Amino acid sequence: MTTTEAPRQSSGQATKEVAETKETPVKTEAFSVIETGGKQYKVSVGSVITIEKMEGSFKEGDKVTFDSVILTDNGSKTVLGEPTISGAKVEGEFVEGGRGKKVTVIHYKSKSRYFRKNGHRQPFNKVKITKI
Repeated sequence: MTTTEAPRQSSGQATKEVAETKETPVKTEAFSVIETGGKQYKVSVGSVITIEKMEGSFKEGDKVTFDSVILTDNGSKTVLGEPTISGAKVEGEFVEGGRGKKVTVIHYKSKSRYFRKNGHRQPFNKVKITKI
């Protein structure tokens, strides 16, 4: 058994509110996706990224260039590389390099006198993005 109801009419006030609250287009910041050290990073101008592996030795203030750009977006146009965008570069400035906090790794097996304890500090490099 089904019942049918008359469709509900919307009041004029509700449609007026919808008309007043039109969505304004959100301006998005330009960004790129780069690949370095076997990982991908989403970067924009002014962002600071922490990279685990970088080839070469750098000093504070040195310029760093990333040639492996996978995607760029400037807010209106998106370019996707196959696999990378030829001729695209992301430039940055080396901020800091060092080693992270110590991580303790323990292997233990009960009833067999097996106990191994190791420590590890992962190296890192911080780069501030200056130009896309």
